[in-house]
Amino acid sequence: LADRIHTSDTIMRLPALPKSLIIVGGGLVAAEFAHIFAAFGTQVTLLHRGSRLLRFADEAISERFTDLISRRVVLRLGQHLASVADAAGRIEVGTTDDDGIEYFFEADQLLVATGRIPNGDTLSLDATGVATDDAGRVVVDEYQRTTADGIWALGDVSSPWQLKHVSNHEARVVRHNLLHPDDLVASDHRFIPQAVFSGPQVACVGLTEAECRARGLRYAVGVRDYGGVAFGWAMEDTDHFAKVIADPATGALLGAHIIGPDAPNLIQPLVQAMSFGQDARTIARGQYWIHPALAEVVENALLAVELDG
Repeated sequence: LADRIHTSDTIMRLPALPKSLIIVGGGLVAAEFAHIFAAFGTQVTLLHRGSRLLRFADEAISERFTDLISRRVVLRLGQHLASVADAAGRIEVGTTDDDGIEYFFEADQLLVATGRIPNGDTLSLDATGVATDDAGRVVVDEYQRTTADGIWALGDVSSPWQLKHVSNHEARVVRHNLLHPDDLVASDHRFIPQAVFSGPQVACVGLTEAECRARGLRYAVGVRDYGGVAFGWAMEDTDHFAKVIADPATGALLGAHIIGPDAPNLIQPLVQAMSFGQDARTIARGQYWIHPALAEVVENALLAVELDG
């Protein structure tokens, strides 16, 4: 049984493509592997305890992604994992819904993609003077220094984001600080983008609408469909969109959220604008946007934001 239960470390090392796969989870890893195996022709069943996938994303993006991926895989929401058992050489996953009703699903393989937890608390770090927090992460300051002199940390062992580009950034910071102890630089974690390389692709940076409301911020939203620009129209795209959130008084970008082809590339000018303090009107009208490139959907979303004055 154990050889048919996988994490993202082992699932891509299968000796043969499974005819069927159950994935438990609803986040980035579950979404990406659902796309990968469905594209290969595997019958994928995706079980998630929540009501929508990618809950870290803006609600409009999350809802659209949930709808679109459900057209490619068997998606069952509101399912809580209850049991895993052998079923004559296959694997049987038992779940219960919110009403306590039991369900059973069978497949050749099972991928558990319910998230990862830090293991810093298993490294006997108390012998070094390196502190960990309640979640098991190594504690670092803005310069990536641990609580022990001469020991630095970066990446997943100390970062809550668990993203390769965050690790790359922190590695550059640590390298500089080791070579220039009298001229330390701090890590910049203000505007960290996330991307989901699934079908469809998703990219986001900054605040969601829900986060803006929770913080009591005034905000304005601009949304434009891919199909509203020439490239998207040529693609006959009816499913995807770009969304930006800005401060209506200053035009400062608060967040950006894109679902559709090339989303991780399309969001990059918005990450740049947020990082360097460019407001929505400046980035929309302060440069040329190539026609008929797909990036025009970002330009139009920026122009759709209703600013004060």
